[in-house]
Parts: sequence; structure tokens; C-alpha cells
Amino acid sequence: MEKPIIQFYNVFKKFGANQVLQGVSLRIFPGQATTIIGKSGTGKSVLLKHIIGLLQPDAGEILLYGQPISKMKPSQINRLRAKFSYVFQDAALFDSMTVYNNIALPLLEGTSLAKSEIRERVQDKMQQFELQTFRDKYPAQLSGGMKRRVALARALVTDPEVVLLDEPTTGLDPVRRNAVYAMIVDFQKKFGFTAVMISHEIPDIFYFSQRIAMLDEGKIRFEGSPEELQRCTDSAVQLFIQGLEKPRDALTGMATPVQGERKFQEELARLQYHQIAFSVVMFTIENLDEINTKMGHVAGQTLLKNFAAQMKQRLDITDSCSRYSLDRILVVLHNADIEDARRFATRLERDLRFEDLLKTDNSNSFRIRISAGYAQAEEDSLIKEVLAKAESKDSLYYEFELSMH
Repeated sequence: MEKPIIQFYNVFKKFGANQVLQGVSLRIFPGQATTIIGKSGTGKSVLLKHIIGLLQPDAGEILLYGQPISKMKPSQINRLRAKFSYVFQDAALFDSMTVYNNIALPLLEGTSLAKSEIRERVQDKMQQFELQTFRDKYPAQLSGGMKRRVALARALVTDPEVVLLDEPTTGLDPVRRNAVYAMIVDFQKKFGFTAVMISHEIPDIFYFSQRIAMLDEGKIRFEGSPEELQRCTDSAVQLFIQGLEKPRDALTGMATPVQGERKFQEELARLQYHQIAFSVVMFTIENLDEINTKMGHVAGQTLLKNFAAQMKQRLDITDSCSRYSLDRILVVLHNADIEDARRFATRLERDLRFEDLLKTDNSNSFRIRISAGYAQAEEDSLIKEVLAKAESKDSLYYEFELSMH
């Protein structure tokens, strides 16, 4: 594993008599999206502000790029922190400035670049974020999701290595909330920055984070992958997750990945004790990234939501489905062999129409590519093995396209 780009060692911070951070130790690794979770008022924003330098620790040490901040000269600190950008909870756009001027502001105030260079950079970011038509609009004329797009463009216009995001989806509906997360992940992959987010949106963050850290009673209670978090046996961690986690994924209305795996284990027990067969089908929207790029992230998440709705209509009451990742849906078919699974996939292709999933005024021909991999479980099956078999093109595999025309 790479060395941490940011590291907290036993950091303390209090305000008056309120001890907020009580020995925080945390590692943030480069090129990953790390989400910090925790109860309201536990100091998540305080932790984030220590990274950007808006607050200083009372005790302990913070390392940037392996160097203790306390031993740096002010000029060194400024050079390092020039590589950081901060996206505030409410986007914090300036109402009196146009979209163009909001994005240009960090370059105007923080660099000595020529006006022509600033103009070129801002125009480039507006094009990357599909903001050209909003150039001269003001924040009051934008939707909540569009404001966050402008805020992210402004944060990235300086080409930062680290972007800090304080609850970037507050107040958005499930489609737009997931669209913002998808946009952050897409641009993180494209530009290679390290993302540090604060969020309480469980299970949404499981699909968009590589690492999760839980802040509890002033300390980091957990640090690891989303899968490790969901399987953590710490009672405080589980109580927190269960208190926040919605019984269904808010976007699709489906079960979460862990709930989907539980259904698999239940079916496996029926197979072992009662010889009742079952199969799985893994549906993948193969060109979701292309849809996000050409039609926007809201369209991509709307597609996923509508596909889930069409799927649920076609399941028997004893079957189950779960949103398994950013672009995959897992279906567990009760009392079904491999041929039943194949027929389920082919019936879905036969019945689905492009208009069921996306409504667009785009006059160009466009296709939605979906794959369906399926496998039948055996008595000694492990879920990873069954899913790997289902998604292997050496096994039974089915692909179909839905065209707008």
C-alpha cells in the first residue's frame, strides 16, 4: 500500500470546555475517495478544517506528504496547501458572481497567471463539467445539483491533488444525490485527485468510497473499506450503521449489497437442507460511464433507477434483488436452475424498451448496453465464486442493447 498523503497522529482539539477531537489517528491514501462518517456534532467538519489549515490542533501531529506540519516553515505549508481545494457544504458560491467568475475566483485570488491563461483554464473546466451554457448565469438561477457542479469545477480549476468535500449532497433527492457522487468519482478517476468527503448518506457512500473512517467520541473508531465496515463486529459501529442505513437503497428501492448477500446465504441454506435450487443473475449497465459523459450524471442515475423499477416488476415474491455496485444489480432467483435464469434475462430483454429507462430529446442515435451473467449455486458454493462464474464470459453470458431509434 502507498504511503498516506495525509496522516493524523493522536490529534486533540477543544473549544472552551468542549473536547471535540480526543486523540484522532487517521490515514488518507493518495488517489482514493475516503469518506468520514459519524454522528452529528462529533467533529467531522473540525477534522476536515485541520487538513486545510483553517484550524490548528491543540496537541498531536498532522503530516502532509510525510512531513510534520509543526516543523514546516510557513512558506512550505503554503506551498503544500496550494495543492488542496475545499468544497463547502452549501457549495458557497458568490451570489453576485456569474458561473464563470465563481470558477475563476481561485485563480484570480491565488495565482499570478495572466488573464488569458485564467480564461483558458476556466473555459476548459466549464467544458469538462458541461457548464458552457451556464457561463453567464448566477447561482440563484441554478438547481442544487448544478450549484454543486459549479463548486466542484471551481475546486478543480487550480488542479489540486486533494479535494475536501463537506457533505456535498445535503438537501438533494436520491437521483441528484447519487449523480453528484457519481460525478465526484468520475472526475476523481479522470484527474487523479484524492477525495476526502464528509457524509452521513448510508448506504450511498458504500458505492462511491474506497475507504471509510468513522469518527466516534472524538476518536477514529473504524478505518477500512466499505465491505470491512459492513462486516465490522464492533457494536458501536454496527449501531451507528443500522441507525443511519435505510432499509432500502434510496435510489433504486432495492436491498443493499450486504442484504443481497444475506439473501444468497438464506437460499444456500434451503439448497443444503431442502434441495431447493437457486440461481443468480448479475446485470451490468456496460456503458454507464458513456451515458454520464454524453447525457449527464442525472441521466445515468435516472437510468439505473428506472432499470431497477423494471426489474422489480418482473420478479416473483420469493425472488430478491439488490444494488450491488455503481452499475450492477444482483438478482437471486428462488427455486430456479440455470435455464430459468437464462429465460429471465431473455424475457427482460424482450420486454424492455429504451423509453422505459431514459427519456431524451437527443436526436442522435444512442444505445444502452446491458449484460446479464448467470450461474446456478451448488451446495458448497461461496458467493464470490458464484458471482465470478456468473460474470465470466466463459460461462453462460448474455448481452443486449436498447436503441433510441
